[in-house]
Amino acid sequence: MDDSYFGEGLTLLGERLFQVTWLLQTGFIYDRNNLQKLKLFTHQMQDGWGLATDGKILYGSDGTSTLYQIDPETLKVMGKHDVKYNGNNVRYLNELEYINGEVWANVFQSDCIARISPESGTVLGWILLPSLRQGLMAAGYNSIDVLNGIACDGDNKRIFVTGKLWPKLYEIKLHPIKKRLKHGAIEHLCFR
Repeated sequence: MDDSYFGEGLTLLGERLFQVTWLLQTGFIYDRNNLQKLKLFTHQMQDGWGLATDGKILYGSDGTSTLYQIDPETLKVMGKHDVKYNGNNVRYLNELEYINGEVWANVFQSDCIARISPESGTVLGWILLPSLRQGLMAAGYNSIDVLNGIACDGDNKRIFVTGKLWPKLYEIKLHPIKKRLKHGAIEHLCFR
């Protein structure tokens, strides 16, 4: 893409790669085999941040608390949900990935990933990853930025995360928190 676009969310559905861009409500469709640009489109989100798919529809985020459901053929919004946790909107939904029937969304400027029901927008749980960034900073990587990358290798049941300017890609395995969190801890860690 030329310099007038800032590429953001990207996902593969069938033989096509779908991508949205930041600020311009523009998206692109590419051939997965040769990356040839097949189509330019205008998306109906406020902005283009994240994109994921369940193999049938596209899910999009625009930096608000809205999770969009987009028809991959017409590229029109079919539905949307305000993502909520304990009755509060979860704003700054960013990077998206569809994993095991859930949409996972990195919450921008936090070390948190929200696990979201695509049917209702309800947060089903949280993945808390402050130790990754803290570990990098302790190792001298002081110029790193926010957690901002989720990928799933569904065939091998592996999940990867990374961040902006991070020198590493991490494979993570989920484990329940061993101690009960204090009231308001999620809001403190994951809400800006």
